[in-house]
Amino acid sequence: MTETAVYLQPAFVLQQRNFRETSLIIEVLTRDFGRLSVLAKGVRKAKSKTAGLLQPFVPILISYVGKAELKTLTTVEMADSFAKLTGLALYCGFYVNELIGCFLHKHDPHPEVFVHYQSCLTRLAQEATLEPALRTFELDLLESIGYGLHAETNKSSIRSASYSFDNDRGLVADTKGLLSEKTVQAIQLRQFNDSQVLSEVKLLMRQVIDTHLQGRQLKSRAVINKLIKRSET
Repeated sequence: MTETAVYLQPAFVLQQRNFRETSLIIEVLTRDFGRLSVLAKGVRKAKSKTAGLLQPFVPILISYVGKAELKTLTTVEMADSFAKLTGLALYCGFYVNELIGCFLHKHDPHPEVFVHYQSCLTRLAQEATLEPALRTFELDLLESIGYGLHAETNKSSIRSASYSFDNDRGLVADTKGLLSEKTVQAIQLRQFNDSQVLSEVKLLMRQVIDTHLQGRQLKSRAVINKLIKRSET
């Protein structure tokens, strides 16, 4: 918050809301300064060319000024070409944005999260199966902020047939655990091509994320579940 001016910072818009008659307050994920709020003055005017760039999932370069919590946008330009998210992938993108809003504190830089986010958006736009990209991002995000999943090894038995999740210890050997050894290895390698592995990891990550959210509900998750159910009927 000591910065008075930042120029051409790589960023993505996470969400936006109207402010007064012609402006927007946008929540952005920046590469070097983390998550922050920026006031975009006058961008909702009829002749404004800026509003079209201030949309989620568009890679942009922003310049802004201000010492206060709310920065003021000075310029914005397209950073690079990109593939648009459509259909279910679009809603998955909003889910990823919501995760960032829940887990990243404002003004807490995590350049690696920015890279993981870019990679996730690319995969959502290009890959036919969306879940591997989501599971990878969830794991990378949690690891970046200190909530990484690590398998607890037992000195008497390095490997275990099954594991379960413990909030304090991570993945622990458990004869009644629902996670197979194959899944634990896949988590470490970020390889989710096997259907059984993908199913187990999905259930695990829901448990892990819900534990850390402490009762907070994810709106985007509910929307995605409705869309999936609708497509199956």
